[in-house]
Amino acid sequence: MQSLSASVSQQKSQDNNYDAIVIGSGIGGLVTATQLAAKGAKVLVLERYIIPGGSAGYFEREGYRFDVGASMIFGFGKQGTTNLLTRALEAVNVSIETIPDPVQIHYHLPDRLELKVHRDYEKFLQELIACFPHEEKGIRRFYGECWQVFNCLNAMELLSLEEIGYLTRVFFQHPFACLGLVKYLPQNAGDIARRYISDRKLLKFIDMECYCWSVMPASHTPMINAGMVFSDRHYGGINYPKGGVGQIAQKLVDGLEKAGGEIQYKARVTQILLEKGKAVGVKLANGKEYYAKRIVSNATRWDTFEKLLPPEQMPAAEKRWQQRYTKSPSFLSLHLGVKADVLPIGTECHHILTENWDIMEEPEGTIFVSIPTLLDPSLAPEGHHIIHTFTPSWMEDWQGLSPQEYQQKKEAAAAKLIHRLEAIFPNLSDGLDYQEIGTPRTHRRFLGRDDGTYGPIPQRKLAGLLGMPFNRTSIPGLYCVGDSTFPGQGLNAVAFSGFACGHRVAVDLGL
Repeated sequence: MQSLSASVSQQKSQDNNYDAIVIGSGIGGLVTATQLAAKGAKVLVLERYIIPGGSAGYFEREGYRFDVGASMIFGFGKQGTTNLLTRALEAVNVSIETIPDPVQIHYHLPDRLELKVHRDYEKFLQELIACFPHEEKGIRRFYGECWQVFNCLNAMELLSLEEIGYLTRVFFQHPFACLGLVKYLPQNAGDIARRYISDRKLLKFIDMECYCWSVMPASHTPMINAGMVFSDRHYGGINYPKGGVGQIAQKLVDGLEKAGGEIQYKARVTQILLEKGKAVGVKLANGKEYYAKRIVSNATRWDTFEKLLPPEQMPAAEKRWQQRYTKSPSFLSLHLGVKADVLPIGTECHHILTENWDIMEEPEGTIFVSIPTLLDPSLAPEGHHIIHTFTPSWMEDWQGLSPQEYQQKKEAAAAKLIHRLEAIFPNLSDGLDYQEIGTPRTHRRFLGRDDGTYGPIPQRKLAGLLGMPFNRTSIPGLYCVGDSTFPGQGLNAVAFSGFACGHRVAVDLGL
């Protein structure tokens, strides 16, 4: 890739200049864009697909509206500062009606371990203690420390930790909360769990509690993240957006445009333009170029630094990051439309199933289930439900196949998942009305994520969140946002990243 200095200089006179260009309309990118637009910045979002949202998007088939990803949504609480999705929408004067879910997850685990994570915190503790009565003290102390983390986070406005003015202000406003967070930054949830708990089966359960959203066991899951998730599910709760998860991105786009921002669809960025080593613009697949004072990539760091920029010029900091982190698996996703009588009375919206602790982290070892129509029946034809099942899967298992082999493998994988799900829903096969399966190749194609990955995971055990990069990069003018920046994976986490990135860019623009 040759130097573009001359080309860039010649075209600076064009009137397609912006304060900021955001590559990708995932939730992190949209929160960044809306935060900047709300402050008066001229913002352009470029999205390769036909609708916004990325992994938080949707698609429609035969009367069903399917969520691309999970429907277990944090961040829609009404109190505190950790309700980041509520705050992101309010910043651009839009809102979403949500439906509260009384149970976060119904676990179906080895050794006949069945329990529910109730929104009512004490009810959850009592159910867990009933399974492990000898560990009551340890259970209360571990989850109590999670609350300490959450209370520190929930006491302050969550913005960019890279901005000295913010850090100074928040420290003087909340000194004890700041010191509390500093204490937990280098720690992982597993280290603290093992400080209080010795029962191997209970520790496996806590591994699963982390794995279901971080795709890592507790030993590799930062305590900051665990404290947020394990407490906010009881504080702000799990709340499903009426009309489907895709409504979050749609509403953010509405707010972006009302605030004067722009979004273009079918606008695939193929190159970040540099001038004297600084990011100054982007080039699309159709050859069109746009310029801005700041460029924000909501693509994965692998896509950003290996595809949109010359890989041979990768900054040393990014090389070090890739030595510490690797790509998590993608997912095999099975979207089902089923007759309503398939579901037993009292079925919860979210389930996790694994039959053997030893395969929990293996491809297809753990099954995640969302049934959003139990909360919002309008997503399916009358008398029917959606069952969205997904399980970790690696790209290499789906490569090198002929079209016929690929289709046959998908059908076999779907049949295997349905068979396993019949441990929870015994008559599932008889009630099928619609079926569609996506693989890591599907995720790569439609979401533009390298190998269809869910996000970064540590190559080895790291010191909590200390290894996660913030939004600024080693390339002047270029920022990253999303799950490969602090604080990591999950819808509320990438919203946090978006708030931080929007704040950092706004300060750099002098807004």
